[in-house]
Amino acid sequence: YNTVASYTSYQRNTNYLRLCLINVTFLSSPSCLAQATPTTFGDLRLANGHSAQRRRVTSGPPPSGLQDWLQTFQMWSGPERLLALDELIDRCETSQVKHVMQVIEPQFQRDFISLLPKELALYVLTFLPPRDLLRAAQTCRYWRILAEDNLLWREKCREEGISESASYRRRESVRPSTAAVSPWKSAYIRQHRIETNWRKGDTGEPMVLKGHDDHVITCLQFSGDLIVSGSDDNTLKVWSVVTGKCLQTLTGHTGGVWCSQMAVATVISGSTDRTLRVWDAESGECVHTLYGHTSTVRCMHLHGNRVVSGSRDTTLRVWNVTTGQCEHVLTGHVAAVRCVQYDGRRVVSGGYDYMVKVWDPETEVCLHTLQGHTNRVYSLQFDGAFVVSGSLDTSIRVWDAETGGCVHTLTGHQSLTSGMELRDNILVSGNADSTVRVWDIRTGLCLHTLQGKTNSKNQRMMDQRREPDIPLWCPSTCWENSPVTSFCSPPGGVVWRIKASDTRLVCAAGSRNGTEETKLLIMDFDLEDRKTEAD
Repeated sequence: YNTVASYTSYQRNTNYLRLCLINVTFLSSPSCLAQATPTTFGDLRLANGHSAQRRRVTSGPPPSGLQDWLQTFQMWSGPERLLALDELIDRCETSQVKHVMQVIEPQFQRDFISLLPKELALYVLTFLPPRDLLRAAQTCRYWRILAEDNLLWREKCREEGISESASYRRRESVRPSTAAVSPWKSAYIRQHRIETNWRKGDTGEPMVLKGHDDHVITCLQFSGDLIVSGSDDNTLKVWSVVTGKCLQTLTGHTGGVWCSQMAVATVISGSTDRTLRVWDAESGECVHTLYGHTSTVRCMHLHGNRVVSGSRDTTLRVWNVTTGQCEHVLTGHVAAVRCVQYDGRRVVSGGYDYMVKVWDPETEVCLHTLQGHTNRVYSLQFDGAFVVSGSLDTSIRVWDAETGGCVHTLTGHQSLTSGMELRDNILVSGNADSTVRVWDIRTGLCLHTLQGKTNSKNQRMMDQRREPDIPLWCPSTCWENSPVTSFCSPPGGVVWRIKASDTRLVCAAGSRNGTEETKLLIMDFDLEDRKTEAD
């Protein structure tokens, strides 16, 4: 059966067939039959509220013997009538069959959704995917009311992993004229729009922020509406994502800034001057200067109110950001510490001594020394259960954090793996061989190899690269796009660092030969929200 005339496009959709089956079940149910007991098609027309009179064919007087023929037809049994109709249809011309369809079909077009109790109707609609719900809302007014149900869209958002906070933000931004729109539906549409913009590279005109003159931006942090860039000019700058203005310049280091971390408005920086500094990004004040390292602070990782720093002096230090005190010193590496991860319970470090170490920071004991790499370790990921290390020896190793055993050795890259990101069991690695590889660390299999020009990384997950034309990769579907093209004018143009949120991509760029000013480029993929705020 067709449900409503305007919904015929659904006939190719399997969900439509599901609704049709429910329609047939409903029409043949005992309760339905009890309410409508027509025995002939004329009775059915009357039951549907139509007049017994209908437009007749005006081709002349009725043929002789028509009434006798009809009377004979009525005397036959049901099976005999069906047999007679089959034979009659076979002898009809196409135009005559079409006429019969025009008379019969409208009587069986039943909007069963409007006949069901609202709760049952909403349950039926839960089987439709969001795209079809949007189409169903265009069928009629009542279907639109049902398809706007907030609880219905909340379920769809949960299926897609869209949080309640996103719905709340949309609820706060809804205008009075659109107050009837479901906040959960708005949140779903917004998320879909953002994903589409990421895929198409549609960001509108990017915002360009200039600073640090022609120096290199060595580290980049992004939190809320604040961006913090650190440079080898000894300073950090705090920028507003909304206005594009430089809000603060953090001065105090006497050497280049090489690493940083950020939580809300608290910034921690490490420098070649052998110190760490804790800053208030909003006021620009240096809250603490942390002394202890005897060489360049090369890496750090923040968790809660503790930050762990690694240095070229071969040690790691655990600092309390609130008090500025060094609580623990971890010694054991015999060369510079290049990367560190900290989850609040364990510290994992990688160094130029080819080793990865797992520490208990409270007792300052090295629990495991993970040996296997044959060159410097440059990158780490740690999720509490597994340690993943990337090395100049071209391999990536997956370790069991509890036992210290090597679970997998991931081979395929041809050069240095300088950046990785681990989410659940999916690892994305960026390598100097111009590829991004997507791995399953549970099986050790390479799921995808994504080819770029040079030093490609997964831009939504990775942290840095150096190439003017930036491809954006999605590891689950392997789509590629380039919203940043000719970001720096060659020759010598480079992208130094990248940070991303769900809705924005921030790139720090400059040039190798000093021919171009260092700048930040901000691309906003939540275009509709930006337009609303501007209005």
